Amino acid sequence: MALKIKLVKSLIGRKDSHIATAHSLGLRKIGAVTVQPDNDATRGKINHISYLVEVESE
Repeated sequence: MALKIKLVKSLIGRKDSHIATAHSLGLRKIGAVTVQPDNDATRGKINHISYLVEVESE
């Protein structure tokens, strides 16, 4: 199973740790989409920046 993650809000002015989390998921610009495996590590990252992203299961 995989998760499709889209960055929907800007990273400007966010905490450094939230920016780093978004970058670790491969999200750098608004509208960027990445596909990540559905595991505990990915779920934890998504929970950390849930207010910045939209998630769909594939």
